[in-house]
Amino acid sequence: MSYLRPLAQTGPVRPAEALQLAGGWAWFTHVERLSRGAAPEVVPVAALADDERAPLTASRAAVAGLSMDTPRIMAILNVTPDSFSDGGLHATGDASREGAARLIAAGADILDVGGESTRPGAAEVPVDDEIERVAPAIRAARAAWDGAISIDTRKAPVARAAIDAGATMLNDVSAMDFDPAMAPLAAETGLPICLMHAQGGPETMQADPRYDDVLLDVYDTLAARRDAAIAAGIAADRIVLDPGIGFGKTLEHNLALLNGLSLFHGLGCPILLGASRKRFIGTLSGEDGAAARVPGSLAVALAAVAQGVQILRVHDMAETRQALTIWQAIEKGTP
Repeated sequence: MSYLRPLAQTGPVRPAEALQLAGGWAWFTHVERLSRGAAPEVVPVAALADDERAPLTASRAAVAGLSMDTPRIMAILNVTPDSFSDGGLHATGDASREGAARLIAAGADILDVGGESTRPGAAEVPVDDEIERVAPAIRAARAAWDGAISIDTRKAPVARAAIDAGATMLNDVSAMDFDPAMAPLAAETGLPICLMHAQGGPETMQADPRYDDVLLDVYDTLAARRDAAIAAGIAADRIVLDPGIGFGKTLEHNLALLNGLSLFHGLGCPILLGASRKRFIGTLSGEDGAAARVPGSLAVALAAVAQGVQILRVHDMAETRQALTIWQAIEKGTP
């Protein structure tokens, strides 16, 4: 089996033979053909068969009412007392409402509400406790905003309560592998769902992660989870995929995935990237505190957008919006 990684480029000056990447803002004239046990080969798009071009070029369906022809920002609202990034900053009702309002005012396209930390070493939260955290926060945000709200959970009962409160998207870090009831719920509701790759659960995933080839292994796993979702009755155009930076990956694994992100366009779904404030940024920059990793997070976000990634999941909403606005203006050469 071979895999095709489009060598993404951006900007208004493009050769006539260039193909648009996933119906978005990036384009490509060559791909890197990868195979297990063989040296990579760079080939021009003219050498691709029609069935090889199709998943790389087809426009992606809208997600929660948002077109995928421009980068979208998913703002994180953790209503947990033990988040790795904010230490319970939004764990109370008033704080979560104020936090949601700030994120929305800063230009969030999607608000992602989570009530269970999935950082390395985190313990599972009981369902009732998770619901008590997320449902009021979603209801409050929905009362003030008609935009997209995502529920970050592995558990179908939590997702159901969140939908009842006003959530319009599902975000499952286990790719529906934790709770067998999640797939039927997603199929029943028809809501978009993000399936993330993780090697192991939060308790053990960073103990000793190993891969034969991390880029291709993650690709194959996401392809399998996508196919399982479709088999469960979830429409293909309702699936978003996330390579799971930091979830069962070493520093080297994370960097290999970020370097090869454009490969995942071959799966035919929008790509979501959640790398904001992750530990690898601190390792590379020497910053121990998560809140001090904003510049590194912005660097990762812009590198991902340059590879055509459609959705950025971030903690620092205002900073990311500003960085993306400037990047887009530079790429266009106009305000």
